Amino acid sequence: MQVQLNKDGNIQVDEDIVRRLEGEVESALERFGDRITRVEVHLGDENAAKTGVDDKRCVLEARVAGQQPIAVTHHAGSVKEAFDGAVGRLQKQLDSRLGRSGNHKGGPSIRHMPVDKDAL
Repeated sequence: MQVQLNKDGNIQVDEDIVRRLEGEVESALERFGDRITRVEVHLGDENAAKTGVDDKRCVLEARVAGQQPIAVTHHAGSVKEAFDGAVGRLQKQLDSRLGRSGNHKGGPSIRHMPVDKDAL
């Protein structure tokens, strides 16, 4: 999974923070790793130098192989809070969309079970 971080000119992050955020995305989404090709992180400050409540924004867009991308947005008072909230939302969306492909009505799907040719 490739993680790409984008930020507007009002957000200041150094390379250490970039690597840490990329690592957190990879860790949080590792169970979907074989299905996700890329995750884009977009950090922004909506009212720049002015102060305000929940003015930091994090948009995460996950590119899922063979499906439409999944995008989530979270606003908070700090970049870290916005990032953490967006990661949580993305996990829920991926669980909802990709979790259903292996389970049907609460049980495992037989489509993913290996075939025992001796039993046939």
